[in-house]
Amino acid sequence: MAGAAVSSEEVLAVLRTVNDPDLNRDIVSLGFVKDLQVDGEKVSFKVELTTPACPVKDQLQAECEQKVNSLDGVESVEVEMTAQVRGARQMEQGAVLPGVKNVVAVASGKGGVGKSTTAVNLALALKRAGATVGVLDADVYGPSMQMMLGIEDRTPNFTENKRLVPWQAHGLSVMTIALLQDPDKPVIWRGPMVHGLLQQFLRDVEWGELDYLIIDLPPGTGDAQLSISQQASISGAVIVTTPQDVSLLDARKGLQTFRQLKVPVLGIVENMSYFVCGHCNERTEIFRHGGGRKTSEELEVSFLGEIPLDPQVVLGGDEGVPILARDPDSPVAKAYVEFAGKVAAQVSIAAEENAPSHPPIMPGKIDWK
Repeated sequence: MAGAAVSSEEVLAVLRTVNDPDLNRDIVSLGFVKDLQVDGEKVSFKVELTTPACPVKDQLQAECEQKVNSLDGVESVEVEMTAQVRGARQMEQGAVLPGVKNVVAVASGKGGVGKSTTAVNLALALKRAGATVGVLDADVYGPSMQMMLGIEDRTPNFTENKRLVPWQAHGLSVMTIALLQDPDKPVIWRGPMVHGLLQQFLRDVEWGELDYLIIDLPPGTGDAQLSISQQASISGAVIVTTPQDVSLLDARKGLQTFRQLKVPVLGIVENMSYFVCGHCNERTEIFRHGGGRKTSEELEVSFLGEIPLDPQVVLGGDEGVPILARDPDSPVAKAYVEFAGKVAAQVSIAAEENAPSHPPIMPGKIDWK
């Protein structure tokens, strides 16, 4: 004899035992459960996560299905996993980037650590997960996004109110000074000019509605870092390093700079962490190993992952087809996807800390021209 039909309250009660491991709260109190429907022995609902790049999405879905299925009177469970990115930025009246939910700065203490490559593949990994993403190349003195994303058309477009429209590449909205100047002409600007350019990139570009704007900052701790931090409400900064001590020394300085500017540090990622031979699969620690994790522990920030050294990454950057687009199933591409999931999780944590209480669950000037 079949048991009594399950109630919505019973379903919600068991779902309150499902916790988001990043936010450390159950999915009901977080407001993740949507459109709950109980039709006899059939139960269906949506779980709306805070990012499509959630690294524990499959784990949460499996746990929801298992626990609801364990209830008496339930014969089938349908769980639809969705996402609605929440903003970690504190928006104020007249703030820049009004349609951008989260601004993530990618920085390094020194050059040559693969910061721009990390930024572009982070953006592509988030886009691949289903987010709307833009990339701002704020590395004014060494812009590289045009080449790395294969943008050939330099013709600028404007809205009716004279706002510059970003270029499109690989599904990303992109802005870089490299597309607005002679490619053979160096940028020789003092600090106030850099400040003015970045201000226009933030205020006078039609970024539209974005889940994430990834800002590729120049290496070091100079004018660009200060200008971006002053003008944009940054959700958090990612520090890129390589394993050797000289890189880690500068990474520490870059991290402390953001702390002084009151910008949350999302964590450290170790680039060129190791090399795996394509012939024998032997792993080699070319630049030593483990420095990024050790530094993150010492400075009490999250360790966001290890990205292996792969010649295909360099080739993809030179040809304008980043590894996430060139070979999305490669080990290094998967490492970038895992890294992006950890970044998204840290942004979600920041957004949750700034969020209001959840509603109750309801059933069912530069002259561009």
